[in-house]
This record gives sequence, C-alpha cells and structure tokens, in this order.
Amino acid sequence: MRLTFCLLPSTFLLMREWIALNMTPGVGPRAATKLLERFGSAESVFAATRAELEQLRLKPEAVESIMARDLFERAAVEIERTRSVGADLLLLDDGVYPQLLREIFDPPITLYVKGEWAICLEQPCVAIVGSRRSSTYGQNSASMLARDLASRGITIISGLARGIDAAAHRGALEAGGRTVAVMGTGLDEVYPRDHRKLAEEILEKGGALLSEFPLETPPARQNFPYRNRVISGLSLGVLVVEAAENSGSLITARLALEQGREVFAVPGNITSRNSFGTNYLIKGAGAKLVQQWQDIVAELPSEIAARLLPPETKRKGASVEFDKQLELAPNDLSATEQSVWRLLSADSPVHIDALAEETRLSVPELTGALLALEMRELIRQLPGKCFVRKL
Repeated sequence: MRLTFCLLPSTFLLMREWIALNMTPGVGPRAATKLLERFGSAESVFAATRAELEQLRLKPEAVESIMARDLFERAAVEIERTRSVGADLLLLDDGVYPQLLREIFDPPITLYVKGEWAICLEQPCVAIVGSRRSSTYGQNSASMLARDLASRGITIISGLARGIDAAAHRGALEAGGRTVAVMGTGLDEVYPRDHRKLAEEILEKGGALLSEFPLETPPARQNFPYRNRVISGLSLGVLVVEAAENSGSLITARLALEQGREVFAVPGNITSRNSFGTNYLIKGAGAKLVQQWQDIVAELPSEIAARLLPPETKRKGASVEFDKQLELAPNDLSATEQSVWRLLSADSPVHIDALAEETRLSVPELTGALLALEMRELIRQLPGKCFVRKL
C-alpha cells in the first residue's frame, strides 16, 4: 500500500508550512523540536513574533527566514516535485508518521518516503549497519542474518552505503523480504551512485526509500549522523557488523542506546581494525553477541519472539544448529562438488589455483563444480578468481 496525494487547499497550506520549516536555514532537528514544543505546530511557528522567536536563541538567519516567510513558495514547489517523483510526504503530526520514530528525542519533522513504506514499517524492524570497507566475513554475516530475519517477516533497515549496508539490503531481497534504505541525501540523489540499481530493486521488490532531506540534497558529510538516528529510531534493535574505532556505525549504536533500543554485535577477529567497534560494544557497552538470527529475535518484544522462535531453539540448542549449518554440505551435491565445497569457508577466500592443487581436479571438472555451486547460490566468486561460501 502506498498513500497518494489528494490535498485540499487547507491541507496543502498546512503541509507547505511544515516543509518550509524543514527547509529553514539554521533550523536542524533539535531547533525544530524546540520550536514545536513552544508553539505546537509549524503554522504557529510562522505566526510567532520576532521577540518570541529570539527568546528561543535561534540563529539570526533562522529568525529572519521565519519572519519573512520566504520559503513558502519553494515549499509549494517541493510538494509538487515530490508528487511528480512518486513519493509521499509525512509530517510529524500525521497519524501515519512512524510511531517508533516519533518517540525519539529529535524526530524529523518531515519525511520523504517512496515505495511500500507503510507495509514495511508495520512489520517489526531491525537495523543492520557496519563498515563501508567490510571484509568477506562481514558481508557474509550481514547477508546471512538479514536473509534469515527478512524471511521471517522482519523488515531490514539500513543506510544504502557500500559494504555492510548493501549486504544487508541484498540479503533481505534474496529472502523475498522487505528492506528500507534510509538516505543521507534527497530521494532523487542516490548515494553512492553505483547503488542506483540497488535502490531500484528495493522499490521493485516491495521495499522503501526514506529521507528527511529535501529533494536535490547532496551527500554532505554532516547529513549522515542525522540519517543514523533515523535508522535506529525506526528499529526495535540495531545490529552492528564490523565497525572501526570512531565509525558511523558506532554512532548509530550509541544513538540506539540513547533511544532505548536493543543493540547487537557480531564478534570479529581481534587483529582486525574493523572488529574494534563490534568487540568493544560486546565487551564494554552491553551489546548482545550475535551468531544467528535467533539471538536477535530472542531480545525483541515477547509477542514477536514467541511467534518466531521455536521452543527448542530458545537456548543453547540454537548454537548447535548454527554450527551444523556451517559444517554440513548439502546432501544432494556430487562428490566433486562436495570436495570443492568443503575446502571453502565463509570468511577466508580461496584462489582457484589453491582449489585445483588441493582437489587435484582437472580444469574443466573444477570450473564445472564451481559453476554448479554458484548457480545454487552456495558459494560466490570474488575478484581475482577467489571463492567463499555463501551462508
């Protein structure tokens, strides 16, 4: 379901004032929250006196813009342009605004949304974030967990970035589930540009794109911390898969803790800089160590956990099941395919020459086995003729 515009003149004017406030220079989320707490609505903000605005210690350019109402025309054009690109606008005082996000300290006062956002956000949501410069282990972990959660009706929230974010979105799509990309740009400015096809696939397969930024907003560095609070704000919990020290993913985890959300982390190699953040979260910040989807679902609200968790996997039996998944080859593989599969792992790429040496297969036999495993999506090929298991 996607809500469509059908605006009465009075509704249009109210929306115009919210959009104008969102565009006002010097008014970020916290200043907007302060203004709405003081005056109650966007229209009341624009009806305020200069003295009332100055009492709130706003930046001078914000006061001047509000008093001049110089963004009303631009806001009206923005509403029409948003409609023309097939997107919707949600206002903080709308009944359809996401309830979880409304509860955070500084929620966006407007949201630009595209796709099946209403259905996506009605489902339980879990965010998966992590390093842009992720390892094969990290990408496989993010993809596996996203796939397992999405196949059980949980919406995967992430930020459309390279690395872990992209792996999480793709894992959800592979499972036939839903995923929402929260953007640090306008909806019409996909970043990075090479993720345009991914954004299109998210929409085509029942997912959604979401942003608090006006159309044509470029990928400015300062936008992404704002984006991160929305990722955590939409979610019941945030899973971090690989994060260097002082990374954006750690910022998202900190925001999640401040918002009262669950925080999860996949442990990593202690010698890898990308594992610093996740291992720190587990050791020092109370994040739950995650090996499999059951570890996440067990911490979600009880009615969700009870619905998704079989009784026999609620405790240690689940970890035994996970270990078996890692070691047992599918029983319908040929002997040649099994010999290749057993030499591969999820986190250590193996070059084709090493496989040839270990298996002693001829080139046609080896390439045939690799192709068969790839077609069944049991392994994937990395650049440089290297191969890993696909969990």
